[in-house]
Amino acid sequence: MAEQSDCLKLHPKDTVSILTVNANAGATPLGSGVPLEKPVTRGHKIANVDIPEGGEIYKFGQLIGYASRPIRAGEHVHVHNCSFGDHGREYQIGADLEAAKAAIPEVAPRTFMGYRREDGSAGTRNYIAICGTVNCSATVIRKAADIINHSGILENYPNVDGVAAFAHGTGCGMANSGPGFDNLQRVLWGYATHPNTGAALFVGLGCEQMQLARMREIHGEMDESRFFMMTIQENGGTQKSIDMIVDHIKKLLPKVNEAKRVEIPASELKLALQCGGSDGFSGITANPALGVASDLLIGMGGAVVLSETPEIYGAEQLLLRRSASEEVAQKLLTRIKWWEEYTAAAHGSMDNNPSPGNKQGGLTTILEKSLGAVAKAGSTPLADVLEYGEQIREKGLLFMDTPGYDPVSATGQIAGGAQMLVFTTGRGSAFGSKPTPTIKVATNSALFASMPDDMDLNCGDILSGGASIEEKGQEILDYVLAAASGQKTKSEILGLGDNEFVPWQVGAVM
Repeated sequence: MAEQSDCLKLHPKDTVSILTVNANAGATPLGSGVPLEKPVTRGHKIANVDIPEGGEIYKFGQLIGYASRPIRAGEHVHVHNCSFGDHGREYQIGADLEAAKAAIPEVAPRTFMGYRREDGSAGTRNYIAICGTVNCSATVIRKAADIINHSGILENYPNVDGVAAFAHGTGCGMANSGPGFDNLQRVLWGYATHPNTGAALFVGLGCEQMQLARMREIHGEMDESRFFMMTIQENGGTQKSIDMIVDHIKKLLPKVNEAKRVEIPASELKLALQCGGSDGFSGITANPALGVASDLLIGMGGAVVLSETPEIYGAEQLLLRRSASEEVAQKLLTRIKWWEEYTAAAHGSMDNNPSPGNKQGGLTTILEKSLGAVAKAGSTPLADVLEYGEQIREKGLLFMDTPGYDPVSATGQIAGGAQMLVFTTGRGSAFGSKPTPTIKVATNSALFASMPDDMDLNCGDILSGGASIEEKGQEILDYVLAAASGQKTKSEILGLGDNEFVPWQVGAVM
């Protein structure tokens, strides 16, 4: 990154620089060029050179768009004069693989205090999960969870983090096979068997498509001392079901409370990477700092999971160049092609992202946003590409195919077994998750100051010159290990996470 100034050029090839402070109308942030016609807020782009109409625009040393009209040096570059276009498909698969292998740092082993489950997995929290198989059981499971959580009984069981109701809007009116069905059953099973879940109860209506017996056939027999199933129709209705769930959980609590934290190697952590409400600083501060933390955890033998396929669009070549194999690269390309066809069939565009808030924060095209988003993944080899909600079994950097919508994306990562989640944001986010805790990282100091109850860490001081990306990466990793050991995150203190369970619904609603 270039030296700190009011206008930051990130790469010698760049045709734009980034404003680090607000600029008034008439200002010349570059010290030369045409004066600004209107005030421009920090995080937005200023042209370094004259760019002809149709000319390529570069940031991070990468193509982010094309000039939709002539742009003069010193002008504000944004949606009014920069447009989305083809980003090129001359992929060089594996070209950076050796460099990526060399980028895995040699790091001293570290540990966290977690829960060792009977199947050998390692948890960072100890929840009782109530998983609704269909929307018809949503009210029942939410009311039962509320009764337990507000009764005061949990005070007698300090090792239980709470009862979480995982309700959703589907489970019926859907095909009984195909991507939509597969997504939902993987998510439900993944949450019930998650390392952060001490015991789980499946609750259905009884006549829905997502049949409990079918899930058991797919996944095999379950440990009936830890997993339970019931339906509202068999129980005799809504109120009887609520009463039965409450009584059942009361009987479960002493057993679940027996879990004790023990020292566990950090190599057993699976870290989900998320960004939302991104701004022009996301790809400069918090995301590359999280990339450093990702590399450090991988150096210890852990796993990190990047996701949001529509939000790596245009930056996929950075992952393909360090794919561990041709097979891994083709998995990613297959998913990208699926998304192009999926959005086209819905009369949409892959450039529908960035959101209005992203654009207010300085991001112009999906190509620009994706380049910043990929920075979360650090520099190590791409070891595998996973389907939505697929179990995380490999170590190293993994990619999971998910939408860019944060609750849906995070639901898939958690279902895959991620025990911790780090979420970077520049505009601000009120996101949390259960049973996996979310750590929120601000990209700029103004956000950290304005939303202190939501933000766990600040990376804005990278811009102020008070911290390096490497130092912030270490700070993020330290916080991950502390939170994995039981330290409450801001989202946990606020009680977030119950409504952010959103399985990816694909296919016709019938």
